[in-house]
Amino acid sequence: MTTYAPPFTEISALTHALRASGYALLCPQDVCALAGCTLAELDALAPSWDDLAPDNYLKDGGRYRRRRHSCFIDDGAVLAQTPHRAHWQPVEYNALHGGMHRLFEPVAPATVALPAWPRLLRALGDACSAVKGARPWFVEAHQFRIDTLDGIRRPTPEGAHRDGVDFVAVLLVGRHHVKGGETRVFEAAGPDGKRFTMLEPWTLLLLDDARVIHESTPIQPVGENGYRDTLVLTWRAHAFQGEDA
Repeated sequence: MTTYAPPFTEISALTHALRASGYALLCPQDVCALAGCTLAELDALAPSWDDLAPDNYLKDGGRYRRRRHSCFIDDGAVLAQTPHRAHWQPVEYNALHGGMHRLFEPVAPATVALPAWPRLLRALGDACSAVKGARPWFVEAHQFRIDTLDGIRRPTPEGAHRDGVDFVAVLLVGRHHVKGGETRVFEAAGPDGKRFTMLEPWTLLLLDDARVIHESTPIQPVGENGYRDTLVLTWRAHAFQGEDA
């Protein structure tokens, strides 16, 4: 199997990369610099992935995905958690699970209270504002674990997709006893594409959702109890999906 090296973006070129190509990929050290926290503070978030609840909405009937989901509003100064709400996407953006109000267990309060959580979300919100202008952002946070206890599994069962938001961040939290899980990013209206494998915890892919399509290829077990953990964050102007005026 060929593993393509991640084409990392210099942190000083983050805004330019998002404007020019619609995506940027930061190494863990630059994610720390961006968020103003240490790697140890980011690592303190990781144990919460051991306590995710089953995703009971998979249309293939699988039990290989566990997740938690919470929503926030970032007004440029304060990150405020909203009352718990269902996650919703239109079928135009998620042909497999779109049109469903999926109510997941919320991100644990102890996780949200850790110093790295608001710093990371606020810093990435500022990065989004640097590209599209300052505004309140409606942020959704998804903790995912995909396991390989029953064999090969798909981190993105909906395939190559957009999310129907303004920006998407995918952070690798960890991968254990798996191979595969290649990240693929394609121009939404052009021929260009990139493929690479995120291996280091806290590697960050930030996407302009209108500009690019993304997916992750299946993961395969290598030994027992294999899994891949990610944190997926989305930013949308004006309202959460399904709540537009």
